[in-house]
Amino acid sequence: MSKRITKERINLRFNLLTLLVYIAGLILIMQLFNMQIVHGEEYREQSNTRLTRESTLEATRGEIVDRSGNVLATVRTSYSVELYKTNIEANELNQAILNLVNVLEKNEEKYIDTFPIKINPFEFTISDNALEKWKQTYKFNTDITAEEAFYKFKDKYDIQNEDITEVRKIISIRYAITTQGYSNTKSIKIAQDIKQETLAELSERNNEFAGINIITDSVRTYTQGSLASHIIGYTGKITKEAYEQNPEVYNADDIVGKTGIESVFEEYLRGEDGEKQIDMTVDGATTAEYVTKEAVAGSSIVLTIDANLQRITENALESNIHKIANGGFADRLNTECGSAVVMKVDTGEILAMASYPNFEPQKFVGNISTEDWNNYINDSRKPLWNRAIQSSYAPGSIFKMVTSVAGLETGVITLNEKINDTGIYKYSNDYQPKCWIYNTAHRGHGYLNVSGAIKNSCNYFFYEVGNRLGIDRLSQYAGYFGLGQRTGIELTGEVAGIVASKEAKGKVSSASWQGGETLSAAIGQSYNSFTPLQIAKYISVLLNGGKQVNPTIVKSVMNADGSEVSKVAIRDHVNEELGITPKQDPDFEIKQEYLTAILEGMRSVTSETGGTAYSMFKDFNIEVGGKTGSAQAGGDVVNAWFVGFAPYDEPEIVVVVMVEKGSHGTYTAEVAREIMAEYFGMNSINVDENVNAIPYTEMTRN
Repeated sequence: MSKRITKERINLRFNLLTLLVYIAGLILIMQLFNMQIVHGEEYREQSNTRLTRESTLEATRGEIVDRSGNVLATVRTSYSVELYKTNIEANELNQAILNLVNVLEKNEEKYIDTFPIKINPFEFTISDNALEKWKQTYKFNTDITAEEAFYKFKDKYDIQNEDITEVRKIISIRYAITTQGYSNTKSIKIAQDIKQETLAELSERNNEFAGINIITDSVRTYTQGSLASHIIGYTGKITKEAYEQNPEVYNADDIVGKTGIESVFEEYLRGEDGEKQIDMTVDGATTAEYVTKEAVAGSSIVLTIDANLQRITENALESNIHKIANGGFADRLNTECGSAVVMKVDTGEILAMASYPNFEPQKFVGNISTEDWNNYINDSRKPLWNRAIQSSYAPGSIFKMVTSVAGLETGVITLNEKINDTGIYKYSNDYQPKCWIYNTAHRGHGYLNVSGAIKNSCNYFFYEVGNRLGIDRLSQYAGYFGLGQRTGIELTGEVAGIVASKEAKGKVSSASWQGGETLSAAIGQSYNSFTPLQIAKYISVLLNGGKQVNPTIVKSVMNADGSEVSKVAIRDHVNEELGITPKQDPDFEIKQEYLTAILEGMRSVTSETGGTAYSMFKDFNIEVGGKTGSAQAGGDVVNAWFVGFAPYDEPEIVVVVMVEKGSHGTYTAEVAREIMAEYFGMNSINVDENVNAIPYTEMTRN
């Protein structure tokens, strides 16, 4: 009985299920009939007039901030105009483009225009080499004129207008489409960071601009003007080559870092773009939008610099250069450029790095104007050049501490030994260099030990030490201090410089090394050529008794989710970006008694009468160690150096100042004084203007 009931229940359930399937099938058939027969024409029309497009949600570029979180580079919200391919005739497209460009020009907006022909008069706007390649690309005869090429493009794009000004406007956008490409699903960006009134007008007249879409964008903004411009760098449109190498990462019109931190940390700063789906009709009208993938903001780069100290450093350097040029110390000089570095002695952290002249990073945002670009690249002072790391110079007398360490550590001189400077060093019959004092006083410094020789910057003393050492040992010790080597700073363009040696000479001459060249090398001349940053490292290693220090300008990298990138990952990234082979310079030991004697000489430079920087620091509230240097740079050109550290007993910072054509190292000490006054909270202390009255005889060429 129970088995029969169970069987009947199973049959009933099976029959119900069959009925449901049958009903569902009927409903499906009815729906298909409704779609294909009853409303088929309507749905076919909708299908033919709708497109679904993927649009990029641009990631917010990460910020660049100073060590205290003061923002140096950020982004602000803006609006950009992009164009998609639409199902319209050429004449309609051309008219829509003309309408768009007219609105942009009326509101003084910049728009994409790389077409290399200008009108009134007709002429090509690219270099001869680029022009030849361009003609080959478009299969033009080599003798084609700009006017002939212009009208070929007019025909190519089927432009019916006769006004050549209007034709040129249309070609500018059509040419960009040709070179960059666009489609139903891939847009081309026409204009960036448009004004509110432009946005309103384009929105109001939307039906006149087929395929146009307004997107929310972000614009790089440099909040402090030109401050730290050589450190931060600038951004610009990605090159075609860079895009083709990374099409899965970038779009053809993306903005990327070009120099400085913006370039080296591009991978972190750029973030990760998201995606947005746009439903549009084939004539370009947007019907719906929705996010399919959220964008991830870029990481923030925290620099080691102090924005306020950076500003003081830049201002002091600029003022000093103008003062020297205008005869503020002695005769007027053709002084225009310089650099300065402020570094923590123990960590190598860069607190300020200035290069003068500087530039405005904001001018590069989007597309720098041709006028601004030409102004920068044609400026003989090279304002885009970071002289702190991209230029190397003969160090002159600031190198004498290297010679001192080498002489003492190798035993060729002792702490108590005094060398008699008679004014003329009679190395050989045909080479007898003079001490600088002989040129003005026609005498020597007399008997000096190593401390006195540093205080008086006695060339004769260091000629003798160099002669005893020989060039091999001298260049070896220069290498211990990191001279002639890239420091590995996290910036583009650092040069290695040169240490005077037989090898260095062999690269430029087949002649053998001469002993007289060693004398020159011992006082920081010959082939010696170092960057201001290398000098800052050298002085820090000296103060640390031979312990190495690695200059750095990046304190940390903070991801958008609040996590911090490890120091190892940052270093590995920088090494890869800059092509640096990882290595750790070995520490070496400078005996304490030797170090004490050398630093005592540097103290007397700033603190004792007769010291070459005494006039600048005689009333300073903190005891400072320093060294001036005046280095021959060919002909009558003399570059001016000052290196200093403070406080003397427990050094915290090293300051290096280099002024091209500055003549006397003494002059540049003024910059270091202002920097130290700011760092140690003595802002009310100003440089004594009476230094202008220092007689030339109290100055030195060192």
